[in-house]
Amino acid sequence: MSATVPAPRITDPAAFGRVAVLLGGPGSEREVSLQSGQGVLDALRSRGVDAHAVDGVPALAEAIVAGRFDRVFNILHGGDGENGVVQGLLDAFGVPYTGSRVLGSALTMDKIRTKQVWLSLGLPTPRYRRITAGEDVHAAARELGLPVIVKPSKEGSSVGVSRVFADADLDAAVALAARYPGELLMEQMIEGDELTVGILDAGEGPRALPSIRIVPKGAWYDYEAKYVSDDTRYLCPGQDGDDEVRLGALAVEAFVAAGCSGWGRVDVMRDRATGALHLLEVNTAPGMTSHSLVPKAAAQLGMDYAALCWCVLESTLMPEAAAR
Repeated sequence: MSATVPAPRITDPAAFGRVAVLLGGPGSEREVSLQSGQGVLDALRSRGVDAHAVDGVPALAEAIVAGRFDRVFNILHGGDGENGVVQGLLDAFGVPYTGSRVLGSALTMDKIRTKQVWLSLGLPTPRYRRITAGEDVHAAARELGLPVIVKPSKEGSSVGVSRVFADADLDAAVALAARYPGELLMEQMIEGDELTVGILDAGEGPRALPSIRIVPKGAWYDYEAKYVSDDTRYLCPGQDGDDEVRLGALAVEAFVAAGCSGWGRVDVMRDRATGALHLLEVNTAPGMTSHSLVPKAAAQLGMDYAALCWCVLESTLMPEAAAR
């Protein structure tokens, strides 16, 4: 994205009609989604949008069947909010919504399949093993080489994630990840800079926002550092000069390759020893809390939180959204 704030294409909030802000739900990321959703709801209302909170997919389905909403701002993190279920529901009823369509949502919700797509296109991502029931996790770790990351393949917000430096800690890490649905992913741990790149389509195709380098007070960027601690530092832009350009281009390429659209966030590691970039995952309904990253990146361009929410909502009025 260019270093300028995109001008609003819509100035009249009435153009959006009645907007559902989908939040909450029953999943592991419920509390974060409620915080994000409240922020989005307040921001849209501050700009005159007729916005209303809807908690979870059943309530949304009931409202859509009754014809109570004209479009949906989806901020339901994880689960059915990001796996294609909500997207398929809204497509079936012809209701425009924010974020990626069914394919991009379903694919990126599965970290293993996302990596397979990236690798097929020659995009860099850490080496990994898909862990099936009964598999010898110790042998898998020896193959990758410690340290490794063990995590559920379909969760976000660092839920169920462990960093494993010693063989003796593997079983506990697998037991934690196995509490959550889906397959398990064991991944080579890249030691270096934690980076993230917000992606926003303001009507001219997906563009990268300024990157952010995350510097947690602790050893890594876990749930506490993401949503609770005020000690985490966020350096924006996260890279300088050509390195920033290269990172942004890689993030956009990864986002498009995974079938994503609208807006999102791509997480990347930069190897401290080699400087190589490694793609981790795509978030198709990124956090919008007071600690969240996409609003911080947009602010670097002078776009405040409410302007960001407006820009994301404008995507539901793009021709491709109206054609669904």
